[in-house]
Amino acid sequence: MPTIFEQIVDGEIPARIVHETDTTLAFLDANPLARGHTLVIPKEPYEQLDDLPAEIASDVFSVVHELTPVVEEAVDADATTIGINNGEAAGQEIPHAHVHIIPRFEGDGGGPIHAISPTNPEPTEDELDAIEDAISQA
Repeated sequence: MPTIFEQIVDGEIPARIVHETDTTLAFLDANPLARGHTLVIPKEPYEQLDDLPAEIASDVFSVVHELTPVVEEAVDADATTIGINNGEAAGQEIPHAHVHIIPRFEGDGGGPIHAISPTNPEPTEDELDAIEDAISQA
């Protein structure tokens, strides 16, 4: 069964589309966290960020880069939070990769990205070394 995003791309479900390219679609979130909350998706149904081919990922982030100041200006936002819930454990509810552009306003109480986790890990130096090696050698 197609995801809600696939149905939006196919025109089966109406959406407030604010930007479209050959490979991407951007539309206002139906359940916004703030005025102007915009989603940017690849038109093809890739489930997570690491499923996107490099050229499609580049297209998606190019649109995010282009639209962020436009969204901020449209709603007179003070800033934006850019977010990706990459996988179910991260809170991804629709299995179609997407980027949130969330306008932020002074005093909105939304907090920083670090507010996602109520506790922070305290890795040892050995653990940090192992993580550094695993990432840098990939």
